[in-house]
Amino acid sequence: MNEHGATHGPDVSHRSENERDLELLRKYSHDRGLNRLLRTVVEEVRNYAEDQISRIRRLTQIGISLSSEKNISRLLEMIVSEARRFTNADAGTLYIVDSGRTELRFAIMQCESMNVMMGGAGGHAIDLPPIPLMKGGKPNHANVSSYVALTGEIANIPDVYVAGHFDFTGPREYDARTGYRSKSMVVIPMKNHENEIIGVLQLLNATDPETASIEAFPDEHVGLVASLASQAAVALTNAQLIQELRNLLNAFIKSIATAIDDKSPYTGGHIRRVVDLTMMLAGAVNETAKGALAGVSFNADQLEELRMAAWMHDVGKITTPEHIVDKRTRLEAIHDRIKLIETRFRLIEQTIRNDFLESRIRWLESGGSDPSSAPLRAELDAALGALREQREFVARCNNPGEFMAPAKVDRLKSIAARTFTLGGTAFPYLTEDELHHLSTPSGSLTREERTVIEHHAIMTLKILSELPFPGRLARVPEFAAGHHEKVDGSGYPLGLKEGELPIESRILAIADIFEALTAGDRPYKHPMKLSQAVRVLESMKKDRHIDADLLDLFLSEGIHRRYAEKELRRDQLDEG
Repeated sequence: MNEHGATHGPDVSHRSENERDLELLRKYSHDRGLNRLLRTVVEEVRNYAEDQISRIRRLTQIGISLSSEKNISRLLEMIVSEARRFTNADAGTLYIVDSGRTELRFAIMQCESMNVMMGGAGGHAIDLPPIPLMKGGKPNHANVSSYVALTGEIANIPDVYVAGHFDFTGPREYDARTGYRSKSMVVIPMKNHENEIIGVLQLLNATDPETASIEAFPDEHVGLVASLASQAAVALTNAQLIQELRNLLNAFIKSIATAIDDKSPYTGGHIRRVVDLTMMLAGAVNETAKGALAGVSFNADQLEELRMAAWMHDVGKITTPEHIVDKRTRLEAIHDRIKLIETRFRLIEQTIRNDFLESRIRWLESGGSDPSSAPLRAELDAALGALREQREFVARCNNPGEFMAPAKVDRLKSIAARTFTLGGTAFPYLTEDELHHLSTPSGSLTREERTVIEHHAIMTLKILSELPFPGRLARVPEFAAGHHEKVDGSGYPLGLKEGELPIESRILAIADIFEALTAGDRPYKHPMKLSQAVRVLESMKKDRHIDADLLDLFLSEGIHRRYAEKELRRDQLDEG
């Protein structure tokens, strides 16, 4: 007992303190374990979220890439490649529903481990038969790809060898032939913005990036790939629509060009040949690595712009009177007026003979004893002979190949000044209009008619300027209308000089001139031999009518000879 009468025993306060420490230690350990678990869970959630965000971000980037690609072949390749990369799939196949919606056609086949790249822009052609969507008049649900195309449902198959719903004879035969092992597969319909299935995307063998083992496609990946497939379908639909619109525009342009060519039976094929020459020369410009043109090149859009300008370069001729476009002789209008002149000269001949008969009658009435006297007969023969020479001379002058020197024009004027009398009225041998046309120095067209012909260039500019060409084709009217301009500024319709004249119009000018010089279907001239056409072009270069650098390239690359072998007659193919 102590001084207070208490007895000694255990130290309760000390024991309680130890228990509290132990409890705190236990609680700390428990909390620490919970925190560790919590941190693990948080880390896993964070990693999963970051992975999902990364996939969504990647999906967005893929969508942007898909929407910006306008080449359908490259777009199809991109759809499969990106879907494979997105899901770590070893292989992928893209099917496209045909226009009649009766079958699935193979578009792309890829298998990384087998080094297979088929279809698209750079792959080998796919010769596999299409998959029918109907068999025996019933929907083809036996094939997984046709089933997905018909139903719009996604098929996610962990192992095709144990799946009993579909016929996988094809993959098994492929595996047996190649040693491949097809296992996990996901097949997704591609629906466009109208919810119409336009294709099927099939991915094969999802691969674990760490273990390289084949695993089933995770559901979350399938959902994201389905989103990718929808984006791809919309992008593909847009690309197809753009291509169809391009095809429609090109077909319309060609139909107009064909109508212009067919307007004249003598210029059929002119526009098509000018297009060929134009694109041959443009291609040579792109390939040359020397000279003044080494730094000039045309991209795909610019080549398409130039090609369309070539197809449209003569559209203004739709307003040119046909009898001027087809004028084969100097007197031709609706018909060749040389026939009228020939009839008139026969009439003149008859009046001369009538005058001779009247002279004989007067001779008899005056008591002449020989009605067929030599003086009268000689006078008649001389008059008829002179008339025949005049008629033949006029006929020669009607030929556009006859150069009308001043002396010939003077003789025409003297013939035109002669008159004959019919019914008491005097008429000229040739009318003023006939004299004007026959006096044309060279060719068949008068100055006024040539102005009408030249007007087609300004009409080309006016007509094409009314069309709402997209930005990449905005200069088609300018290029097309400039094919008769000259680098020295003496051309038409605008008289542009070298610094103002785009190279595209200069290319067109050379193509148009060379085709016209060598064409064998013009009624008003003989086609030139190749060497003669080259000499004319060289002369035009010297006179600064055409671009010297382009002509040098045209000749040095042998474009004229390649064209001649394809288009000209054999007798035109001399050394050129």
